[in-house]
Amino acid sequence: MRRLIVGLILGLAINVAPSAQISTNTEPIAMKNISHPNDFQVIELRRYQIKPGRRADFAAYFESYFPEAFQQLGAIAFGQFFERKNVEAFTWLRGFKNMDARAVANAAFYYGAVWKEHRTTLNDLIVDSDNVLLLRPLDPDSGVTVLPAVDPVRELEGAGGVVVAQIFALKPGSVERFAQQAAASFAGYREAGMRQAGVLATLDAGNNFPQLPVRTDGPYLVWLGLAQDNQLLESKFSPLAERAAKELAAGGLLRAEPETVILDPARRSRLRWLPQ
Repeated sequence: MRRLIVGLILGLAINVAPSAQISTNTEPIAMKNISHPNDFQVIELRRYQIKPGRRADFAAYFESYFPEAFQQLGAIAFGQFFERKNVEAFTWLRGFKNMDARAVANAAFYYGAVWKEHRTTLNDLIVDSDNVLLLRPLDPDSGVTVLPAVDPVRELEGAGGVVVAQIFALKPGSVERFAQQAAASFAGYREAGMRQAGVLATLDAGNNFPQLPVRTDGPYLVWLGLAQDNQLLESKFSPLAERAAKELAAGGLLRAEPETVILDPARRSRLRWLPQ
């Protein structure tokens, strides 16, 4: 009798949930389940050097096994990319709710079954993984945009568009002043058709998972943006970025020339160009 009752309950649960069937319009549903940018206050910009000729292999392994593993632990892989100027560089962005969550999620992942199974394969492809900036949103609304995962049915060609990271090395104690100076330039990027995907600054916090080193040569400010295509990038953004670099250098707050990193999204990168 008990088994019969349980079966009836399960049957009712299945029958009364027609909304769980596959929708013909999944993007709005997916967006409702995406965290807002201010949910992730700790952000890592991770730039790996991969063995010559093996970057595509590394990306295929990475995208097959790891994004959902991080998400299950409360972290997020915002996106993963191929740098254009450095053909052996694989760059990705990862976010955590806070520093405590970073330590917990990293421990669960790097001591867990998924990494244990695949670490030898991945580590064998990496030349250097220590080029990591530990960052925070510059203000509550400037965190990295979290877009829905690439739809394997409707996005058969994978992630599109172009991602830009403009990295400014600043003099100590100048982040807020520099951000004020750069605000007009960033607004100009948006007016030209770029979508701002985040404005980040160095997070001054001790590394609470020292197995993964982070750079300590800050402070830095990082502007992230999205271009629809190369035409927008080359005809509008690039001239503005070059002019901004000269104007901001004249302000006296930089300790090196700005670095503009052009990034092509890997096939399953969340951070990509999507229709509005």
